[in-house]
Amino acid sequence: MTGFGGDSTGVTQTLYVDNTRKDKDDRMETVTSRDGTRIAFDRMGDGPPVIAVCGEMCERALMRPTAEELAKRFTVFNYERRGRGGSGDTVPYAIEREIEDIGALIEEVGRSPSMYGHSSGAGIALHAAATGLPISRLVLHDPPYTSADEDSRRIAREYGKELSTLLSEDRRGDAVALFFTTVGMPREMVDGMRGTPRWAELEAIAPTLAYDSEVMGDIGRDGTIPVDQAGAVTAPALVLTGGADHPWMTDVGRRLADAMPGGIAFWRVRNMSCRPRCSCLC
Repeated sequence: MTGFGGDSTGVTQTLYVDNTRKDKDDRMETVTSRDGTRIAFDRMGDGPPVIAVCGEMCERALMRPTAEELAKRFTVFNYERRGRGGSGDTVPYAIEREIEDIGALIEEVGRSPSMYGHSSGAGIALHAAATGLPISRLVLHDPPYTSADEDSRRIAREYGKELSTLLSEDRRGDAVALFFTTVGMPREMVDGMRGTPRWAELEAIAPTLAYDSEVMGDIGRDGTIPVDQAGAVTAPALVLTGGADHPWMTDVGRRLADAMPGGIAFWRVRNMSCRPRCSCLC
């Protein structure tokens, strides 16, 4: 998940993203994943291909400002992960299905793309690269793995279990609230959002919180860095963490970079919502 006890700026942006833009689906295209699920994406820009992967509670509308910035130099495939927005979903969920979604996008690209993943989207990008998909370069921005200390591991584990319980009882609003309060949003702010149109949209994609929890290994690995998986990544990779983050998150980013062999760099950026330098993907 997206860190524990951190700055809630990013999740506030998730709540306030403008999903009312009239043009939001004008350029939507789709591919079909191996299991028949429709995956929606926007294609923008001209240049070497980049696939952009969003994180928890995010749809491609939230990733669009970053995608538009990258599109000044690249052809960007800004896609909607399964269970969100214009994309379909097929149960039961498995991480392998999300990897197949990326594989279908790569087929549409027609060549080996770079990949930019933010938050838990970085976790999916890491999974994809570790399985051997033809990814030329990898940028992982604020990958939200937990620290190795027991308290952080306990929080991740308890979050994963409580989230699973809430969703099994179809308490979607409570699941969304659990996510936001766990990552540091004040309870009064969360309560103030309930009943708004955006909250209803978030409840609609609440089941994907369980997908992200599985991607990040909250229950199975206490949310810690998948060192063996990182060691299987052969593409040049860059891990970015924001200067506004707590020191533990910067340390997590550094340790993840160290776990990936060959051509790995670590670069500290000023804040979570910054746009990545295009040179990272060239």
